[in-house]
Amino acid sequence: MSRVCELTGKSAIGGNHVSHSNIKTKRKFYPNLQTKRFFLTAENRYITLKVTARSLRTINKKGIEACIKEAREKGYLDK
Repeated sequence: MSRVCELTGKSAIGGNHVSHSNIKTKRKFYPNLQTKRFFLTAENRYITLKVTARSLRTINKKGIEACIKEAREKGYLDK
């Protein structure tokens, strides 16, 4: 799979390298993706997700069950 967060759908965005002489060339800004393994108590199994560092903070705040429920409603997660 490409460099996309599985919970929020965040992906790379385009931009420019700007040199000292102000020459602009195209580049990409990639999200800070981490591969993490989570335990779902409702399903009694582990899942591995590619999530951004910001999503990890949200998981710590809300819990993995709530985050997965939201991702499934939005269509980011099909498991």
